[in-house]
Amino acid sequence: MSRPPAQHVAAARVSDEGATAAGRRAVVIVNPTNVDLPRLRSAVASAQEQHGWLPTVWLETTADDAGQRAATRAVVHDPAVVIVAGGDGTIRAVTEELHSSGIPIAVVPAGTGNLLARNLGLMRDIETAVRTAFTGATRPIDVGLVSLEHDDGSTTSHAFLVMTGVGLDARMATDTSSALKRRIGWLAYVDPISRSVLGNQRFLMHYRVDARREQSIRAHTVIVGNCGTLTGGMVLLPDARADDGLLDVVLFRPTGFWQWLRVATRLGVGGILHRSRNGRAVLRATPDLRVLPYVRARSLTARFDPPQSIQLDGDGFGRVVAVTVTLRPRAIGIRVPSA
Repeated sequence: MSRPPAQHVAAARVSDEGATAAGRRAVVIVNPTNVDLPRLRSAVASAQEQHGWLPTVWLETTADDAGQRAATRAVVHDPAVVIVAGGDGTIRAVTEELHSSGIPIAVVPAGTGNLLARNLGLMRDIETAVRTAFTGATRPIDVGLVSLEHDDGSTTSHAFLVMTGVGLDARMATDTSSALKRRIGWLAYVDPISRSVLGNQRFLMHYRVDARREQSIRAHTVIVGNCGTLTGGMVLLPDARADDGLLDVVLFRPTGFWQWLRVATRLGVGGILHRSRNGRAVLRATPDLRVLPYVRARSLTARFDPPQSIQLDGDGFGRVVAVTVTLRPRAIGIRVPSA
């Protein structure tokens, strides 16, 4: 089945209200481990009947399919919208198959972080999220693309919507149990952070931003983001926008306790200031910390010594010796409430 080009997604930011409902169908891709399935089915059935859509197709993720195969199967049904009920990992997997297809995605947040939904203002209950899927507007956002060279010599390519991190960030994401994160929140990360601080576990990174000359640096972690806000309102990448056509990169370079404390204070205060216009102006005027440099770019290439763990939208993807990160601007449409 042929798919419309990516630029057609940008033209799709229109309300469904007033559009012809006849022949329109939704496909739901659901991670059954995290979702109140009876409540979701009831909300979809109600919206489907109210708006006169065709019967909804239901697909589930599995232990060996985070959502890619389900998304491929969804395309066969020519859906007007694909409703993704799950966390950031499920949304990322579906986007990997659907970006540039012209098929919009609606998010029903059901994970431990839900960072994409938080950054787009979509942290709603199931009924509101489903209503947005059937009646909302489509907002095009950027999709990050990553090429990974693994330490075993293999190469893989993936997409992300929120952030990719190498080093301590990846170890925190993959080595901390989801159950512990749900119970005690950010306290779950105390152990991996403490071990990194005490052991000064930095790595050598040779990197190039866009077409600039290659530089070398020692760091604990590097994060490349399409969105900037973490759970708890902490703002990691204050200038990040999901649809600005740019990647935001931050390097963590503290060398001891007091420098880590300065980083933590900056991030904590930044989250508070970011909530108001005047606060954001203060942030823009505040010089970057030398141990927390930022850069904005359209591409990043990096090599690591020794090999490092990497995460994409909270899921681990093994150890890598090199990465290339690029961006496809406004390549996927996300359902948002109509204005």
